Amino acid sequence: MAPEVGKEKSSFVVQGKALDVPLQNPVQKNIFSAQISFRILAILLTLASISVIVTNRQTIFILGFQIKARYFYSSAFKFLVGVDVVVCVCSALSSIFLFFLTRSEAEPKLKKYFFVFVHDTVVLVLAVSGCAAATAIGYVSRYGEEDMTWQAVCDQVNKYCHRMTIALVLSYLAFFAYLTLTLMSARRLMSRPSV
Repeated sequence: MAPEVGKEKSSFVVQGKALDVPLQNPVQKNIFSAQISFRILAILLTLASISVIVTNRQTIFILGFQIKARYFYSSAFKFLVGVDVVVCVCSALSSIFLFFLTRSEAEPKLKKYFFVFVHDTVVLVLAVSGCAAATAIGYVSRYGEEDMTWQAVCDQVNKYCHRMTIALVLSYLAFFAYLTLTLMSARRLMSRPSV
């Protein structure tokens, strides 16, 4: 009769672990929740940015000529879309990895947390490079470059430029989400004892 009671008790513990993330204290649960929240925020922001960029188009007529403004006419905007796709996919994959990392019972987690930190840093650098490239082209499009005799085009395609600015702001917000994640990962890595 006693072995059956022990069996029920161990079964209950397994069920409890399946329903809850086994973290040692409430602070770790809050850090885990914050990291997952920022990763989901980055996913949502990059998806919104991609949808705004890809659907952004404007056609105007100047002196009888039809002029179309599309994102794929600029290599910087194509690069920003590609970067946003990579950031979105990496955020989803890292959320899954982070979930399994917190559930694992293995003690040497320091190496895994280091990989999370490296991942966050790489995605951060990639995000800022895409934002910087699109910002440079957006600046020239809005204000022109008189020394190079490049004219501003946002006077003619104002709707297109306004929507591209919105998409760029969304991408920058995703960048700031990853900046926060990188700082959180670094702090978590620094606060753990060396293994």
